[in-house]
Amino acid sequence: MTEQTAIKLFETKQVRTVWNETEEEWYFSVIDVVGVLTESANPRRYWSDLKIKLKKEGSQLYENFVQLKLLAADGKNYLTDVADTEQILRLIQSIPSKKAEPFKLWLAKVGSERIDEMIDPELSIDRAIQNYRRLGYSENWINQRIKSIEVRKALTDEWDKAGVRQGQEYAFLTDLMYKTWSDMNTKEYKKHKGLKKENLRDNMTNVELILNMLAEASATELSQKVEPENLNESANIAISGAEVAKDARKSLEQRGGEVISSKNAKQLGKRELYIKQ
Repeated sequence: MTEQTAIKLFETKQVRTVWNETEEEWYFSVIDVVGVLTESANPRRYWSDLKIKLKKEGSQLYENFVQLKLLAADGKNYLTDVADTEQILRLIQSIPSKKAEPFKLWLAKVGSERIDEMIDPELSIDRAIQNYRRLGYSENWINQRIKSIEVRKALTDEWDKAGVRQGQEYAFLTDLMYKTWSDMNTKEYKKHKGLKKENLRDNMTNVELILNMLAEASATELSQKVEPENLNESANIAISGAEVAKDARKSLEQRGGEVISSKNAKQLGKRELYIKQ
């Protein structure tokens, strides 16, 4: 079973998803869906109570849920209750919510978008641009962010060739690169910016994005020449590539430039943050 994780936006809230290529079906994080529908401060507790209720009622819906590993706020992957579109639609019937109908329409839209993107991959990029615009990011920042996705993809292609596995091994190499060029791993970097579940790169300034791209592009170039065959060899290359960005960071700091910002998009306002840097 081949799976691909992604984060989808319903209005401005994130819903973690997994695309199962074998079944050609989206699986959605139940806790994220519950959070959207209930607007509860503790959707995990709400879902725990609802599961007990469904079990007592002998609901088949409860029995059909599965668990898959999804990325959590601490940057690690944990087994999480997920459900396909049909199960989510049935779950909605158990949760009184004013967002029920809009969410049903959103589910249908997500499914059709995936089919469209499989036919024309450029559509996924177009949709990402529209999402960033809707969230208020500047055109200059959006251009950098889309480029960073392309650079990241080239690097992960190299990791795949070396036999690096998605999930923990990807996270290990990513942490290693952040730690090398910024002196902080992913968790420390997010804490520095006051982030929890938010995407770190979506809260980077232009300069931070550029330095991270420099690290990843350098690692990709080195990997293509060295052709690593395992995780350890890829780790050495990741460090070497990130050191290029570290040198650039220190050079800019010596000239008085601000590089690592402690502020996130929410604190400064997305447009202000990325225009003034």
